[in-house]
Amino acid sequence: MKLPHCLTALGLILAPSAAAITVADITGTKYLSPLSRSAFTNLTGLVTAKGPNGIWIRSTNPDDDDRTSESVYLFSRTVGANLTAGDIITLDGNVTEYRSSTAYLYLTEVTSPRNVQVVSEGNPVEPVLLGTRSPPTEQYSGLDNGDVFGVPNNVSRISQVNPQLEPTTYGMDFFESLSGELVTIKGVTALGRQANQFGDQWVYGNWPVTGKNSRGGLTVTDRDSNPETIIVGSPLDGTRNPNTTKLGDSLTDITGIIQYNFGFYSILPLTAPSVLSSLSPALPPRVGFKSNGRCNRLSFADYNIENFTPGNPRIPLVADHIATYLRSPSIVFVQEVQDNSGATNDGTVDANRTLSDLTQALQERTGISYSFVDVDPVNNADGGQPGGNIRNAYLFNPNEVRLYKSNPGSSTDANAVLPGPSLRFNPGRIDAPPAFESSRKPLVAQWETADGKGNFFTVNVHWTSKGGSTSLQGDPRPPVNGGIEARNAQANVTGSFIAQILAQDPNAAVIAAGDFNEFSVVEPLERFVAISGLRDLDVVGGIPEVERYTYTFGSSQQELDHMYVSASVARSVGKKDFEHVHVNTWAGEEDVASDHDPSVALLNVCRK
Repeated sequence: MKLPHCLTALGLILAPSAAAITVADITGTKYLSPLSRSAFTNLTGLVTAKGPNGIWIRSTNPDDDDRTSESVYLFSRTVGANLTAGDIITLDGNVTEYRSSTAYLYLTEVTSPRNVQVVSEGNPVEPVLLGTRSPPTEQYSGLDNGDVFGVPNNVSRISQVNPQLEPTTYGMDFFESLSGELVTIKGVTALGRQANQFGDQWVYGNWPVTGKNSRGGLTVTDRDSNPETIIVGSPLDGTRNPNTTKLGDSLTDITGIIQYNFGFYSILPLTAPSVLSSLSPALPPRVGFKSNGRCNRLSFADYNIENFTPGNPRIPLVADHIATYLRSPSIVFVQEVQDNSGATNDGTVDANRTLSDLTQALQERTGISYSFVDVDPVNNADGGQPGGNIRNAYLFNPNEVRLYKSNPGSSTDANAVLPGPSLRFNPGRIDAPPAFESSRKPLVAQWETADGKGNFFTVNVHWTSKGGSTSLQGDPRPPVNGGIEARNAQANVTGSFIAQILAQDPNAAVIAAGDFNEFSVVEPLERFVAISGLRDLDVVGGIPEVERYTYTFGSSQQELDHMYVSASVARSVGKKDFEHVHVNTWAGEEDVASDHDPSVALLNVCRK
């Protein structure tokens, strides 16, 4: 990404000083400079790197305080024209705090350089080796009170509190204490595909990490979202970062500048790294189990197929994932199914063509004539791409399961639990305004098995997204978890609906699955479990905590997609009966069918 340029800054208060100062005097031991908005004279520094909008200089008289960075960014598009790394210069200037958004931290920088003089040339420039100093691995900021996912969010701001840096305890403090410094990262591991259109890449280096999964990625765990990672920004020499990276790839060593850019601490390489090696196999094996078509061994899969449209070029990949890697499940809970005209905002809400394209592709691969069922939403009422009308749907093998007393509801029919237990509409949507305003309504269905020995309920979920969240390395602490209030309300409604089924029949078989847009250790899902009484299949199935992921966002693998089951179902789940199948998080760009991984479970739904 491009380096920031000074658009707005804190106003300057001229404070002339005759004495020479050091870089550490400017950077200080907190996030904001003690000399902010002041002018200075006679600063000496070693030029360590040049960028398109300025240079970085390092103190020639460092202190022994790990809290103070010994380097600083000098913003000027002209001052570096005749300077070279290795030059020692003196200058006068101003100290400015800059940020382009109130959600970001300030960057301490030197501006309006004056009286720049070259003292000597050709001096050695040695980078600091990260790993001899290692970032903390669990907490971002002392203002998070021990939980980066803590609720309520945004109870304080770094820019207002300006805390003392504790670089051995907090990840943000560590990187702030190295702001502007030239460093080298060895043993570089890529944390997934490129993070954005600028070609930025999240990595970690040869230092201790937590949450490491079997693919070399770092998984979000309780209170830990991996502050030891850093994003590789745009190389300073104009080269481009590799665009073929995949999770777990090994990269060449990176030497560059630590800089806070657009909400994250980044390393701006002197030149682009390259990929040394990738892991094998490129994709995971297919699951180790398959439905036997009877109530005691039916397979249930969940897959967010990401804005799925008719004629989508990803149809063959999605169908192959379901047929080959998931081994043709009995039922597939799918989310983000768009209407027949895709994102064209023309009033279409029917998705029969969209779903028929997928079931046709499945038939070609499996010989199974999958059926599907959904409920059309009100036009543009359920969020997602305008005009797309995304909804939840079920694909099912009619040779193994069928709807029990089918009685579909409409877009405006709110489902309810009736005596039996049974459903007012089958399938029907759970709706309780305003909990699901501009969000997908859970699709509830009651089923029976083809062998006549099983009866069960399913709840297909796609809760409100995390849109509006702030950066994990941003100013608000704890970070804003966008949509959490809506997800809390949705947890109450969805959980209460399921609890009504289980209140009538504690032995009822209930499976809730989908894109909950939340981590299991955060309030909405903790609330959902407490209200519904369901069990988390990750726990029941013995999935190691670091292998619980279905999605890559930023620096981490994380689990937004979950499967929960009632106690009667949980009792029969073995340790190899549930898998997350990483066909997308492991894949290169050309092999990605969705931004989510599917999951699949082998369950017993026979009447108890």
